[in-house]
Amino acid sequence: MAAATTMHHRRRPILQLVLLFLVASPAAMLAAGGACESEEFPAGRSYATCADLPALGASLHWTYDAAASSLSLAFAAKPPGASGAGWVAWGINPTGDGMKGAQTLLAFKSSGAYVVNTYNLTGYRPLSAASTPITFEATELAADEGADGKVRLYSTLQLPKGMEAVNHIWQVGSTVANGVPAKHAFAQENLEAKGSLVLTGAGATEAAPAPVFISHDYLD
Repeated sequence: MAAATTMHHRRRPILQLVLLFLVASPAAMLAAGGACESEEFPAGRSYATCADLPALGASLHWTYDAAASSLSLAFAAKPPGASGAGWVAWGINPTGDGMKGAQTLLAFKSSGAYVVNTYNLTGYRPLSAASTPITFEATELAADEGADGKVRLYSTLQLPKGMEAVNHIWQVGSTVANGVPAKHAFAQENLEAKGSLVLTGAGATEAAPAPVFISHDYLD
């Protein structure tokens, strides 16, 4: 069974919160108060919605402007291994629900500062040290590290008109060698790091069934 993703919408009407309090079980209320809402971003960064993703302890925060088809986002996850040595990645797949075809943003530390590369994952080959062009215009690329060791990746993507639900993927890795992200682990949670995401409204998001796939270390 696919694991459910918990979404959180800020500024809910007071009446809705009261009704939730009256009818929800303690377990349901605990789930509704998930970790993503406690993420603290630098001044000037705030997002209308957040979701606790069902794998890798990751979360996604976003504001979607439907009129402009603009998606402002922050993806947060903690790389395995030594602090500052790994990488985190998040992307949209406009043609499928797995790694191949994903238009990906990947953050890692280089010369003491975080950088964000873009990768169009089109084939089964190692990633390069340099970005490759992606389908969506990506601006305001940035990344930083939170107090809990999570790396937060930021961007604004220009999406096609009417694209209000997407397939997305996310991943973490422990090593970057000579500017090249090394392959991630193949634990179950790594294989389950994909799902569908509704960008607007209160539609539920849900992780897709875990596939068997080759590490995106071998995709570009």
